[in-house]
Amino acid sequence: MTLPSWLFALLPPLFWAGNVVLGRALHAELPPLALAFWRWLLALMILLPFAARTLRGQWPILRRSWPILSLLALLGVSGYNTFLYVGLQTTTATNAVLLTSTIPVLILGLSFLMLRQGIGRSHVLGILLSLLGVVVIMTQGATARLFHLVLAPGDLWILAAAAMWALYSVCLRWRPPDLSPLAFLAAIMILGLIPLLPLYLWELSQGRRLDPDLLNLAAIGYVALFPSVIAYIAWNRAVAVLGANRTGLFIHLIPVFGALLAMLLLGERLFWFHALGSGLIVAGIWLTARRH
Repeated sequence: MTLPSWLFALLPPLFWAGNVVLGRALHAELPPLALAFWRWLLALMILLPFAARTLRGQWPILRRSWPILSLLALLGVSGYNTFLYVGLQTTTATNAVLLTSTIPVLILGLSFLMLRQGIGRSHVLGILLSLLGVVVIMTQGATARLFHLVLAPGDLWILAAAAMWALYSVCLRWRPPDLSPLAFLAAIMILGLIPLLPLYLWELSQGRRLDPDLLNLAAIGYVALFPSVIAYIAWNRAVAVLGANRTGLFIHLIPVFGALLAMLLLGERLFWFHALGSGLIVAGIWLTARRH
C-alpha cells in the first residue's frame, strides 16, 4: 500500500469523528434534518465552482448512469448522515461511535453476499483485533461494561445509518469508472438533496427551526467542508484503490480520533486504555491491509 492510499483512508475517520462529536454536542440547537439539508446544500455550493465544467462535459455519462447515482445518493447523502443526526438526538456519542464501528463487519458481509468476495483468515483476525480495540476504548478497559450498555431509541437509527454506509461503500463498485470524482460527488449531492428538501420542510412545519447564530453557522460550515466534501472525495478514492473491505476497516479509527479530539478541544485526558485500544486497531488495520 502506498502512502497516499493510507492518507486517503485516514482522513475520513478523522473528520467523521468530529462530525459525531459535534452532532451530539449541538443536538439541542441543531435540528437533525436542518443540519443534514444545510450541510449538503453548502457542500454543493463549495464544490460546484470546481465541478460545474466537468458536470457539463460529462452529462452523457451522468444521464445514462442515473440509476446507480440515485442509489448512491440515497444511501450516502440522503440516508447515512440524516439517520446519524436523528439518532444523536436520543443516544450518546459513545454509543454512536461504538455502533458506527460495526460498519467494517457489515461491509465484509455485504461484499460476500453481493460480490462473492472471499474472506481471508488474516482479514477476519484483523477485524476482530480492531473491534476489540474499539471495545477497550469505549469501555475504558473494563470490557464487562459492554454488557451493561443500554440501547436507546437513537441506537436503532445509528445502526440503520451504519448499514446504509456499508451498502454505499460496496455499491461504489458500480460507480461509472469514466466519471470524474468531482462530477460524481456533485451529482450525488444534487440527487441526495432532492428527498432531503421535503423532509426538511416537514421538520419546519413541526416547529423545529435552526437558529442562525455564529456557533451553529460555524458547525454547518465544518460539516459541509470537512466530513462532506473532503472526506467523501478521500473515501471514494480509497475504496477505488484499496477496495471496500480494506477501506472499511479504517472506520475503527473514529473512536481513536474522537479521544484525541476530546483531549485537544475539550481538555480531556488520555489513559492507558486509549493507547491499548489504539494499538489493537492499528494492528488490525495493518494485518488486513498488509497484502495489498
